[in-house]
Amino acid sequence: MPELPEVETTVRGLQKEVVGFKILDVWTDLNTKDKRKKDTVANPKYFTVFKNEIKNKKILSVERRAKNILIYLSGDKTVLIHMKMTGNLLFGSFKDGPWGNSLKDRPFIHFIFYLSKSKCLAFSDIRKFGKITLLDTKNIQDSRHLQNLGPEPLDKNFTFKILKERLSKKPNGKIKTVLLDQSVIVGIGNIYSDEILWHSGIHPERRVKNIKEKELLKIFQNTKKLLRKGIDFGGDSMSDYRNIYGQKGEFQMHHMAYRRAGEKCQKKNCKGIILRKIINGRSAHYCSVHQK
Repeated sequence: MPELPEVETTVRGLQKEVVGFKILDVWTDLNTKDKRKKDTVANPKYFTVFKNEIKNKKILSVERRAKNILIYLSGDKTVLIHMKMTGNLLFGSFKDGPWGNSLKDRPFIHFIFYLSKSKCLAFSDIRKFGKITLLDTKNIQDSRHLQNLGPEPLDKNFTFKILKERLSKKPNGKIKTVLLDQSVIVGIGNIYSDEILWHSGIHPERRVKNIKEKELLKIFQNTKKLLRKGIDFGGDSMSDYRNIYGQKGEFQMHHMAYRRAGEKCQKKNCKGIILRKIINGRSAHYCSVHQK
């Protein structure tokens, strides 16, 4: 799943390319009766409403909240997109873009915004888990999609004190699981939690209440450092993530733990091996020696 750096990379691309464009039309081949998606474009009835609401609206700005992309439109409307497991947004020209003559001929493109100036923004999603919905801008923070989210770890106001306060809400939780909890801190998923804990020397099954303050400080410092590094490298494309131009990020070239099971630990003078274990339903990769 795209995490904070991948979503931020996408948002920065959209800020550069789509602001000022008008949405002329939309298309989708999604069609589900899943009640959990009744207020998303995957529901045909909702899509009809969505289409009527956003046609001829102008894109004013684009922001990120947690792992959500927020596209602010004229008329006090906001499109919310969550890329989920395998989603990517692709921007380009309809006729001569990187996808050939017809976006609809691409098997994994399931939604298209047709924009002014013969441009388009397409949503590619292999597993069809992604979410696209429309919100009233003035009530956006009260929507179920954005409620109960924790603070942003790269916000300048996110301090070590705040990290300790947030983690203390789950004292008996295993640190790997707590870092993944979006109500505690947003934006961290499997990849970056593994890397943060490797760099901090913390075993993923350590209970929060048993982690010393100096160790928590390492987690705080490495959280900011590695999320920023992920952005600097254009995100992580170990799996399906691509930026809006269809290009891969490079953070996967700098993994120390994630998906390196069976390999020798790369920490200097460490004789450990990277292990993989399922913790509360999620995979964790960690060193057998220096993560304690």
